[in-house]
Amino acid sequence: MSARPFRRVLIANRGEIALRILRACRQMRLETVLAHSEADAQARTVALADQAVCIGPAAAGRSYLNPAAILLAATASGAEAIHPGYGFLSENADFAEAVERSGLVFIGPSAASIRTMGDKIAAKRAMQEAGVPCVPGSAGALPDDPAAVAAIADAVGYPVLVKAAGGGGGRGMRVVHAPGELAEAVATTRVEALRAFHNPDLYLEKFLGRPRHVEIQVLCDDHGTALWLGDRDCSVQRRNQKVVEEAPAPGIARADIAEIGARCAAACRRIGYRGVGTFEFLYEGGAFYFIEMNTRLQVEHPVTEATTGIDIVAAQLRVARGEALALSQADIGTSGHAIEFRINAEDPVRFTPSAGRITRWDPPGGVGIRVDTHVVAGDTVPPHYDPLIAKLIAHGATRDEALARAETALREFAVAGIRTNIPLLLDILRDRAFRDGGVSIQYLEGRLRERAAAAGSA
Repeated sequence: MSARPFRRVLIANRGEIALRILRACRQMRLETVLAHSEADAQARTVALADQAVCIGPAAAGRSYLNPAAILLAATASGAEAIHPGYGFLSENADFAEAVERSGLVFIGPSAASIRTMGDKIAAKRAMQEAGVPCVPGSAGALPDDPAAVAAIADAVGYPVLVKAAGGGGGRGMRVVHAPGELAEAVATTRVEALRAFHNPDLYLEKFLGRPRHVEIQVLCDDHGTALWLGDRDCSVQRRNQKVVEEAPAPGIARADIAEIGARCAAACRRIGYRGVGTFEFLYEGGAFYFIEMNTRLQVEHPVTEATTGIDIVAAQLRVARGEALALSQADIGTSGHAIEFRINAEDPVRFTPSAGRITRWDPPGGVGIRVDTHVVAGDTVPPHYDPLIAKLIAHGATRDEALARAETALREFAVAGIRTNIPLLLDILRDRAFRDGGVSIQYLEGRLRERAAAAGSA
């Protein structure tokens, strides 16, 4: 593919990821334009960008999720490329297509790749063709006939998981434990899928008992190179939302990871994938089962950066310009262990959002500590968006060293004016099961139930 040079990038996102992208652009001598809502007009990223363009009111649907407003901002500011970050429009194939049709560079995979991998049915089929193991389930979209759906569920074996083909972020899925629950679960999930993802298609797969969530980071160019950059364990989740992520996944044989990583890279070459992406797997009983691919930059990319030494965002920008990767798979190595804790503006017990003015903000430092954040003391956390306000990443020569550094850093992290989930993160970090490594995706929900029961009996 020919080069697609650009010198000015519009960042169509907010918060810590907008600042992360802005810094990578600056280091590559690229000019930055920040598209922001009215609610983010006073954000630090606005002041740091070379230009800033207000794209609408606070409501995301009228600003960060408004393709026309973003494209207009890009044209008006003279931007030649758009970086969507994560969330919002980052995995919207129509938006990616509209960006390219406007003569701009979409910093991400092609619209065709997003469509293939964004539809979980199509993605599963593509992975099966590439030899990537998948969770047993329906061969395609579930039919409308309830009897036919029941027959598929019987063949797979209960419990089963009903999932939206276009779902993501933990939405559009229901566990069904018995035949009598199936019809209602399918009907409810189909309505939710249509409303949330504008796609009523569902599929069904075996519900695994106590799996772990393990993922493979990939990086690909347009010149036939597809690399995998190690693995991550993201099993500490609440309501299917990740809370803690680490690299590498503890307790899994490196030879097994290498085999599945090579298959992921081969799958990328097969579909002509460009840019960064993440293959997500459930891991149980020594086996990997593909569940989906995220065709974007991940929130947890810093732990991979820490262990590989690769600036993933800079690599993403270079690939988008049409450059060939200067690395081969043999060049990719990992060093030590890294762990990331997502710091949210929320009540650590009830998990209600905690918007408001931050009166104190003293992030930690020290050897092996990185804090990705866009906020400073005096900032106001708006109530309109995801509560993520910072990510604390600890890196050490060993997992134990990384955990020790993380605990010290979390204890030092001082925030006032709003509530955060730091007490919950410390509780997780000090728990023996977590410290031993290899917890399942049910771990945190189970621990929260135990904590609630203990508080109720006190």
